[in-house]
Amino acid sequence: MICPNEVAWRLEAEIIPWDDLSAEEVWEAFIRYVDVSKVYALSLGYGFYFPDDLRGIGPDGVAELLSGHADRLPNLRALYLADVEPALAELSWIEQGNISPILSAFPRLQELGVRGAAGLEAIDNRGGSSLKITPIRHDGLKVLRLENGGMPREVLDGLFRCEFPNLNYLDLWMGSEFYGRTATEVDLEPLLNGTAFPSLRHMGILNSDKQDDIAKAVSSSAVVARLDSLGLGLGNLSDEGAFSLLSGQPLAHLREIDLRHHFLSASMMCRLREALEPFGVSVNLDERQSEDPKWPGRYISASE
Repeated sequence: MICPNEVAWRLEAEIIPWDDLSAEEVWEAFIRYVDVSKVYALSLGYGFYFPDDLRGIGPDGVAELLSGHADRLPNLRALYLADVEPALAELSWIEQGNISPILSAFPRLQELGVRGAAGLEAIDNRGGSSLKITPIRHDGLKVLRLENGGMPREVLDGLFRCEFPNLNYLDLWMGSEFYGRTATEVDLEPLLNGTAFPSLRHMGILNSDKQDDIAKAVSSSAVVARLDSLGLGLGNLSDEGAFSLLSGQPLAHLREIDLRHHFLSASMMCRLREALEPFGVSVNLDERQSEDPKWPGRYISASE
């Protein structure tokens, strides 16, 4: 028999009308048949993040569902919202809402992953909900990942006004302007100058169509000196951004720098390795990309 705290529970539901179970029914079965008081990790996937007319719950409904059952989940420590495979829904299709009520409902939560942001309706100015963070204090949170194809400026503004004194791992997917990104490296200043999140040891600013600009900003940022690992991958990093990193403050204290999915030349890859690996820094340069002459431009890992 599986003990509820020994696995990560993943819930999903089909959303076509003739399916047997709706997302609400899947949730009710989970609450009824599993000893949820022992559940440590929970992931909500397909079916929980679609409009009501497709039998999904939607971001506001998910927040109400989780908050309403928080007393039944006293040991929940890890939560992943919208764990939806690309084959079922593109990243840009996934709508999110205000995640602060969920954090408030689970003060002992340690890890939160959130996939999606505005959704197509919001991107096209046709309404719809969008990712939002209202300022709160949460002493338990240690790991936060925001994965989306277009980071709204307002999300970063709300995030950096939160108090997360024990947050040590942060990944931000910035995304593409075409899919709703309004945030730039300027909006990252509270993070880069070290005033936000005093316990931070890993910082990932990833999946950006302006990865060179971000690399330049990071190269002179105060926060880097206290990091153990740095992620600037999944975007369209070129030799220009890598040169900024090599020309900026020392990076030899890092345990790892992750630049996977990049557009670096072979010579620049060698320069990075020669500059950092002798000091014991693990340099991830996997997934090297090249520009397609038929489709000019450098693309990021996930936008649509």
